[in-house]
Amino acid sequence: MTVQTLRTPIESLRQWATTTPDRIYMTQPHADGSVVDYAWAQVWDESRRVAAHLVSLNLPRGSSIALYGRNSAHWIMADLAIWMAGHVSVPLYPTLSADAAKYILDHSEAKLLFIGKLDGKADSWSEVRPALPPGLPLIRLPMSPEIDGPTWSELLARHEPIATPVERDPNALATIIYTSGTTGRPKGVMHSMRSISAPCLVTAELWGTCSEDRMLSYLPLAHIAERVALEVPSLIFGFHIFFNYSLETFPEDLKRARPTRFFSVPRLWTRFYLGVHQKIPAEQQEAMFSDPQKGAAAKKGILASLGLDAATIGFTGAAPLPAHIIAWYRKLGLELIEVFGMTENAATSHACRPGDVKPGYVGTPLPGVECRLSEQGEVLVKSPGQMMGYYKMPGQMEAEMTPDGFFRTGDRGEMDETGRLRITGRVKELFKTSKGKYIAPVRIENKLALHPLIEVVCATGPGEPQPFALIMLPFDRHQQVRSAPQARDQLEQQFVALLDEVNHGLEDHERLDYLVIVKDQWTIESGMLTPTMKLRRNVIEDRYLSRAGAWRDAGRRVIWEE
Repeated sequence: MTVQTLRTPIESLRQWATTTPDRIYMTQPHADGSVVDYAWAQVWDESRRVAAHLVSLNLPRGSSIALYGRNSAHWIMADLAIWMAGHVSVPLYPTLSADAAKYILDHSEAKLLFIGKLDGKADSWSEVRPALPPGLPLIRLPMSPEIDGPTWSELLARHEPIATPVERDPNALATIIYTSGTTGRPKGVMHSMRSISAPCLVTAELWGTCSEDRMLSYLPLAHIAERVALEVPSLIFGFHIFFNYSLETFPEDLKRARPTRFFSVPRLWTRFYLGVHQKIPAEQQEAMFSDPQKGAAAKKGILASLGLDAATIGFTGAAPLPAHIIAWYRKLGLELIEVFGMTENAATSHACRPGDVKPGYVGTPLPGVECRLSEQGEVLVKSPGQMMGYYKMPGQMEAEMTPDGFFRTGDRGEMDETGRLRITGRVKELFKTSKGKYIAPVRIENKLALHPLIEVVCATGPGEPQPFALIMLPFDRHQQVRSAPQARDQLEQQFVALLDEVNHGLEDHERLDYLVIVKDQWTIESGMLTPTMKLRRNVIEDRYLSRAGAWRDAGRRVIWEE
């Protein structure tokens, strides 16, 4: 199969609606515990009715239409309607700050905004609502907050389905995905229908995706990963999508879906791992697994308790996942694969192959991808998922590309003898100590992250004599040790030993002076993490660096932030 032979998402939707009209495509849970199924024919019908409404507005072809809300079946239907009407979808993260949302709506010149599943608690709706541009037309999706504007149901009743979706050039602009931005203003990455469909070739060739698969949608659809790992392939291959309603219902929603493939970020894989180990300590697991027959049943039982007993493959990306956690999942029988990609190449870059996993490496280039390292060690990639450019930023594309068409990822890396890639940090994340020595924080963070009770870590210290590390414990463990002096002392001893172990493998100028256990959780809402769970180093350093002098003068190796 080649990119040229792929049907577009709209063509695929038409095919599934014609050949399997009553087959369930999406399953949506609601606040009252009820669940609504949407068959292929219904999705085809509803999307075309709303597309007819968009066409009736006589907007210029290729207008930007924004989507703001948490994942839902109607988020995807709205995306489809935008494409069917010949327009460009601009998704907004549901946790965006008011300033960022206003910037994206203004910068993208959005002509209309779909308001989706929002409540002002698990998202930023309370802040964003007053900042919406005056006069911007709104359409309310099911589960949206009360606001002026026609509802999805009203539009369905008002319009007949558009007879023929607007014909799209596969190379024309289809969506603008604004990067979450660890620093500065987000950039609008432009993708065509062809570039966001390119990852499907990889999915088919390497992992055998088919219409019998099931996936749970919970990572933001505003991010490239969920679009190219779930939304677009579900349309092209015809598999079943289940949605997560809320954080509280996540275990129930995951068990309902029993996904055959599961994509997540390291933070969740780690939480699953820690949760199991709290209930079944490692020694008890070893004893259970030692008996071949009972061991197989025990492993299956653990995966079933997580809702992953039907999963044939799992994916982790966005940040490193400690090798011992990957090994644990693989020991349970789940083929856990590390992947690497960026918004700019539609997440089509590298992945480990089943049966060929090397801890610490993100694998080899995916089919159709070329990769090399610059003289400075920067990872350069040429991909079939390559972006069209940055919206309204002439010249920026050229600055990010080599003369022969490779994208400068900004990641530093190294390759082994077989071409496997290991990410060693960001080109621009180096910082300098007061001694004039440069520090690469990611290398140090990866070593600390091997400890099972470290959920997030940031190595920092620009302008300090030696670097230090800020550590965030899992929320439940943090609460336990804060109120139990003995548990706190035991954990502190563990971290002193960890500090010695990590420092032993570092150069003198890299060695950490001390560890700080922070008292607050770093979240997307607090601005410490991006919507894709990456560290916002500038925000973290703005908050903590002013206290580094006092921490250093305290002369302690492990410090509990008060």
